[in-house]
Amino acid sequence: MITAFRPFERFRHGAALLTVLAWGLVPQLASAQVASAQDYPNKPVRILLGFPVGQATDVLARIVAGKLSSLNGQQFFVENRPGAAGIIASEMATKVEPDGYTLLASSSGPLAVNPSLYSKLPYDVARDFVVVAGIGIVPYAVVVNPASSFTSIRGLVDRAKAQPGKLNYASGGSGVTNHLVTEMFKAAAGIDMQHIPYKGGPAGLADLVGGQVDVMFETLPATLPLIRGGKLRAIAVSSAERSSALPDMPTISESGYPGFSGVPWIAMAAPAKTPRAIVERLNADINRILASDEVRQSFKAQGAETLVMSLDQLASFLKAETDKWARAVKASGAKAD
Repeated sequence: MITAFRPFERFRHGAALLTVLAWGLVPQLASAQVASAQDYPNKPVRILLGFPVGQATDVLARIVAGKLSSLNGQQFFVENRPGAAGIIASEMATKVEPDGYTLLASSSGPLAVNPSLYSKLPYDVARDFVVVAGIGIVPYAVVVNPASSFTSIRGLVDRAKAQPGKLNYASGGSGVTNHLVTEMFKAAAGIDMQHIPYKGGPAGLADLVGGQVDVMFETLPATLPLIRGGKLRAIAVSSAERSSALPDMPTISESGYPGFSGVPWIAMAAPAKTPRAIVERLNADINRILASDEVRQSFKAQGAETLVMSLDQLASFLKAETDKWARAVKASGAKAD
């Protein structure tokens, strides 16, 4: 007797077999990921960083990297790839194997500001990255030349209102965070000051020290030596609470603008498909490091505060920050391309 050829039945039986095999592989894949996380790291870990040596992101990331190396018995090393507002390093991080052995130390600029500032980016934060841990927040000091008559935010605002458009302020470039935070402050205070963008914060600070500009919002790690050396005068800080590095310095919020806060932050990210178990491991390790008194004091000496968050908190934080900076970009009219 000849049996009829039934291709559909063969397909059905084959599909059923593949389904069984696939379901059989799921526990194996899950076990492999867990084993990979338990074994992680078993070789050096590269941390890409899109800013120069000595900049706040670099300084704080190196503190964390050193502690990760000690904690895990493998080297976590920082590789600086500065340029293009952090875009170069960010794009590099999208092209690596998502195995936890290449991370990205980044900041509010590449992760939360650039998506609104640039019409085209070679990366998409939501699609390409997972933020695995916070690192720190770095308040801005509002600084003036010590020869200036300004000793408070109120004095600065009164002069700006009396002479609209006459005062000027420096920034590290159009659309960078200190430009946007100053624009946020201008809107809150209802004042007009002229923007002078520089190619980086150090150039702006040099002209402020030289008396060529009136005021600047710049990070505490960059300004503290100049403040302590008498080359600049701080009149406020931009964080919601006072900085432990300048405990007697009032916040902008305390100075007549309740609720005002504008601070850059630093975080550790990984390629989006990095195994969840490794992401959780990194989050736990970095949070443990940031909770230590030694690291908290190291950050304090730099004028920074640790940023300890769970993965769920980080996801909500990044969304809120992206929305906030998008509003700031729109209000400032800044565009980088």
